[in-house]
Amino acid sequence: MQIFLQGKLLGIEPFVQDARSGFSALAGRCLYVSLLSESIPRALLQRLGLAQELLGSSGGAQFLAVIPSESLPEANAFLVDVTRRLAAATGQRLRLAWASTENLGAWSDVRKRLDEAMDRWRGPDALEPGGLFEPFEPADLDPFFAALHQALPDSAAAVWDPEAEGLLRREGEAYWIATHCAASGDGQASLAHLAARSSGGKAWGILRGDTDQFTARLRKAQTVEEHIQLSVFFKQLFAGEVQLLCSQNAYVSKVTVLYTGGDEFAIAGSADVLVPFAREIERLFQRSSEEFLREFPGAEGKTLSMAVALAPFVEACPASVYTEAGRLLEAAKSAGRDCICVFGRVLDWKQLTEAAELKDVMLRLVHDFGCSPQFLGELGSFYRETDRALPARGSRRLVENQQRPWRLHRRLNRVLDGPERNKEFQKARNGVLSAFLTRGQAQLKLRPSGRVALEWARITEEAE
Repeated sequence: MQIFLQGKLLGIEPFVQDARSGFSALAGRCLYVSLLSESIPRALLQRLGLAQELLGSSGGAQFLAVIPSESLPEANAFLVDVTRRLAAATGQRLRLAWASTENLGAWSDVRKRLDEAMDRWRGPDALEPGGLFEPFEPADLDPFFAALHQALPDSAAAVWDPEAEGLLRREGEAYWIATHCAASGDGQASLAHLAARSSGGKAWGILRGDTDQFTARLRKAQTVEEHIQLSVFFKQLFAGEVQLLCSQNAYVSKVTVLYTGGDEFAIAGSADVLVPFAREIERLFQRSSEEFLREFPGAEGKTLSMAVALAPFVEACPASVYTEAGRLLEAAKSAGRDCICVFGRVLDWKQLTEAAELKDVMLRLVHDFGCSPQFLGELGSFYRETDRALPARGSRRLVENQQRPWRLHRRLNRVLDGPERNKEFQKARNGVLSAFLTRGQAQLKLRPSGRVALEWARITEEAE
């Protein structure tokens, strides 16, 4: 009888965030997770003496394989050994969960049984004394992770080896993952290099993206073939499009891939290219998903949410910025699907396009029409005031400004002034005025797209 065997790596976020030795260690941990999710199921099939074609899907920290029922005891023994070794090597940060069930009934029933079995790995029973996991003292593997990342693209090929450092041995053909790294001299560019290359403020940041309701899309698959087809499509979409986009002139020296998974990706890069990169990936995702998922009903898996976190200073901890990007991504997905969180604001993609156009208008007022760059700071002071909670007393001027929005318009007209008086100047200035405030608002409330456009313009103008 055929047995479906599903595996998934758990604890990835704490494991990646535990990087303490700089950017290469962080990127190496991301690469390590990608290599594990490819090498472990292949090592399993090799151990069982089965063909690699029985691996239906892999990558994105999980896999699905088909094995004969008589191989299940040996498979379980192998996976127990794998998860013990992973726990020992990573201080219980990483562990492998797996579930199996017979190929009986409709795929929806098989899928439900697998999901229910996988859920038990997240319950209290998984860590009971006498279970699979014991206390371990984690070894300092950051040097290994850093070397793993610095050896790209060669290290994109690896096989599971319990006797090797980090449990992986470099061998075989490279896996289908994006491996682009910005170059500097004879090696990879550091975060300081990426910050210095920004044509805006000299800063770097991390962009993370995740397909909305990807798991729900997989659960709607009618057959195992459809499940595999969906998994392979999203994996190849992110790996292929991210790698190709990174090779373009605008990005090749300014971005480094952290990972591409089954339904997500992350890059680090110069501050000026992260939002344009996000917009281009979203465009490519929409074009590809609309074509591939045309016959699939529902909105699940057809939209993409992202978040950008900029480092507060060049020497900031990469793991902290990565964590912040993850927090902002969760905020974007909680606000609604198909959104991006940038400069602390959640916008849908149409609003981001509006913000980009408004940012260009603001910069044109400075560069083409002679407005003082200080007007960007003036505009920034408006929304910082309106974001504050009104005190009970002592801020009469702030209360009056919130009750009388025309005062803000008068102040905006004063700061948005320049030597030009032609129609083009008036059009640009009026565009900023009309786009910056929510129409019909009785009290001051700046539009989210206006806030993003302003911060975007300010960080761009810093380098001018």
